[in-house]
Amino acid sequence: FPSEQLSSLASLAEPPEALLPCRAPQHRRPSEAAQGVGLAAFPTGPGRPLRAMGSPAVELGFAEEAVDPWRLRREHFPSKVGGRPAWLGESGLPGPSALRCGVCGQPCAFLLQLYAPLPDRPDAFHRGLFLFACRQPACYRHAGPGPGSLRVFRNQLPRKNDIYSYEPPPEEPPLEEVPGATVQLKCGAKLCKVCGCLGPKVCSKCHKAYYCSKDHQVRDWKAGHKASCAQSDQIETAIPDHKFLFTEYEIVIEPEEMESSSVGEKDQKDLDKNKDPTCVASPYEAVEALDENMLEAMAKHETEEDKIFQKFKERTSLEPEQVLKVHFLNLGSKNASAEFNVWIV
Repeated sequence: FPSEQLSSLASLAEPPEALLPCRAPQHRRPSEAAQGVGLAAFPTGPGRPLRAMGSPAVELGFAEEAVDPWRLRREHFPSKVGGRPAWLGESGLPGPSALRCGVCGQPCAFLLQLYAPLPDRPDAFHRGLFLFACRQPACYRHAGPGPGSLRVFRNQLPRKNDIYSYEPPPEEPPLEEVPGATVQLKCGAKLCKVCGCLGPKVCSKCHKAYYCSKDHQVRDWKAGHKASCAQSDQIETAIPDHKFLFTEYEIVIEPEEMESSSVGEKDQKDLDKNKDPTCVASPYEAVEALDENMLEAMAKHETEEDKIFQKFKERTSLEPEQVLKVHFLNLGSKNASAEFNVWIV
């Protein structure tokens, strides 16, 4: 969707129930706070969970190519962008109707997930936040009440459960190679061959390919199932590129090192230059500045939301490659780790 759109996922404070661009790898080390938290944060690599105890009030997420792709599997509790969802639990997953765009009615695509555990909550020792988005840009221009083009879900489990070990996952790669695309959960539930969500529909000919909707069945038929339908031994292993999923990256979580009031001299000059339409270095920039001046002249009455959004843009410009910003609320209270706002930048 448009890069200038700011999508606030609202406050993900507890409870409700279960429903509710990329840079080169930097080989980041987890923060000292994350290393010292032990079992309160299962993943200890770059994709550590949100809100390690003692971490700052604001954390940023960066999309990077996964150095170890096996870390993006569900048993390693990943935070990631794109690909197929690495479902945390197996019950209470959203069905096809819950994943349809509220504007065009088409299935939404998995955009990102965050591993955001609450170690102080026995029922949410493991917790994942899942965001789905419509792939049609026109749907984000929709205004007014009613369902929009984004869908957010939460999935959580106690530490002792029937799916994962009580202990943290191993830091070594698995000995056996596991197929990249999972088409069935351990509980036996089938997943859509195209998007990786629940697939209640099955191909009436081979009875081995499952889909979330007629739309995705048609998409898979055109992408190669028409030819492989009769070859039942290849249906679950050969997953073609359906041109539907977003490219997969790992989300690396880091603390925001600079408070909004402490802006470096160079960064402040860049911010001042961006705000001053007279500071241009080329005819192209001059035309762009004129356009901005015309728009600013039209907007005579600046609203409070405009001021807040401007401050947000200034702060995010200090780390322009961030794709995620998490602001923790009520720090110092016993609920500090349970209440936070998430912005997709």
